[in-house]
Amino acid sequence: MKFDIITIFPHIFDAYFSESIVRRAQKNNQVEIKVHNLRDWTEDKHKTVDDTPYGGGVGMVLKIEPIYKCVEFIKNNYNSKFKGQNSKLKSSLRERTILFSAKGKRYVQADAKRLLKYDNLILICGRYEGVDERVAKYVADEEISIGDYVLTGGEIPAMVLVDSTTRLIPGVLGNAQSPVSESHNQEGYLEHPQYTKPEEFMQWKVPEVLLGGNHKEIEEWRKAKSKFKNKK
Repeated sequence: MKFDIITIFPHIFDAYFSESIVRRAQKNNQVEIKVHNLRDWTEDKHKTVDDTPYGGGVGMVLKIEPIYKCVEFIKNNYNSKFKGQNSKLKSSLRERTILFSAKGKRYVQADAKRLLKYDNLILICGRYEGVDERVAKYVADEEISIGDYVLTGGEIPAMVLVDSTTRLIPGVLGNAQSPVSESHNQEGYLEHPQYTKPEEFMQWKVPEVLLGGNHKEIEEWRKAKSKFKNKK
């Protein structure tokens, strides 16, 4: 699976993607992550990626031209890897372009599962006052928001999507049961509480049932402690 991230701050991703599960997935060739600097697709000497909004108003808006050029480059470059191979393989490749936006659909675990079917995800990180609406209308396939609050840009949402999707790829977590039993595997499901050593700390004790070794009782306790959130 390949992730192409479009941003004006490419180094924001360096630390996060070089650690833990995402780093291991890249090392094992389970995912490929490419970060693109949007300024590389500008033509003026100042590498301008934004301008004032039509109709007036505060802030700056990201321009459509460099975003469109970058997305087209990514698509053409990705498809060129398969030149010379049969047309059936090329037609089976699936791409999806996602714009992170405050007005987008709220991202949930079901979306992470849904996006696994794509070979290439192109992620556009907004900044400033927003992105020219023509990007959402003509370039992106969908808009996604990770919550009802305002962030400085789309870089954190991009990390969220890459992380949550990558960990669902078979083999990435090592134990195939890990993503099956955890929170949100089913809509609204919250995993049971977890404990580890020491058995007692500051007079706070681990529940007795977890110490007895009776697997049936433990399983019943875990089911009883698991929860389903009510839909809002």
